[in-house]
Amino acid sequence: MNFMKRIFTGMKQEAKPESSVMAEEVEKSTVAEVSQPEPEPETETPSNFPVVRSVIQISAISEGVFPKDSDEVSIKAQPTPTGDQCLFTVNRPLMKGYSWYFSDFESATESSLAEALFCLDDVEVVLVCESTVTVTRKDKTLVDWIPLAKEVGTAIRDALGAGKGLIAEKIISNLPSEEDIREGIQKVIDDEVNPGVAGHGGNISLLAVKGNSVTIQMGGGCQGCSAADLTLKQGIHTSFRKAVPMVGAIFDETDHTAGLNPYFS
Repeated sequence: MNFMKRIFTGMKQEAKPESSVMAEEVEKSTVAEVSQPEPEPETETPSNFPVVRSVIQISAISEGVFPKDSDEVSIKAQPTPTGDQCLFTVNRPLMKGYSWYFSDFESATESSLAEALFCLDDVEVVLVCESTVTVTRKDKTLVDWIPLAKEVGTAIRDALGAGKGLIAEKIISNLPSEEDIREGIQKVIDDEVNPGVAGHGGNISLLAVKGNSVTIQMGGGCQGCSAADLTLKQGIHTSFRKAVPMVGAIFDETDHTAGLNPYFS
């Protein structure tokens, strides 16, 4: 079964508490100070308890996050706990109301923002969602985002300052309706995804569609399942993009910490 790892392309867009880990602003000089989470005290966890996973979420752009009415481009960087991805939140709209998943350099043609990012050696995948950019790096063994964050910050600022279209017109003009996205994703869930996870007591629900971004929730044996990350990345996410190529961000609203007795424990 290919439904076995969670991808991090969908990040829930809502404000996080002040205690959450948030990287320092990528300064105008592009010197990014990416803070690292403070180590938590070691505690002994019973072997039959599910592993608690941290999910990076997009902090809402609201009062206090960026200076009000600033003419300068401000960027905040937030790496994932696993270190393979980093979320860059910008105080400028990048793709208003929509999102787009750039899988490689060829897919970035005529999109100046994505082209600039793929010119960086360690950039593997780019997801642009409204005022955020999620970058997946090629080298999964590195956890220090400071060097690459500096380069990403410079690339975003240069693209914004160039005055060119950030996203290709052919992408914007061909974006499907929310109803088309909803029908396509629901069909994949009904015909492919849920039959695949049903044998393990799991189920996937489509909660919402906004523009071409979708929000799902994993339930049953998938909630709190130690293999849920693997399931999402290798199975669900791949199936969605294969069946509905125009889908952008995929958000997961599952509270994996609430699953106390998952199938895979």
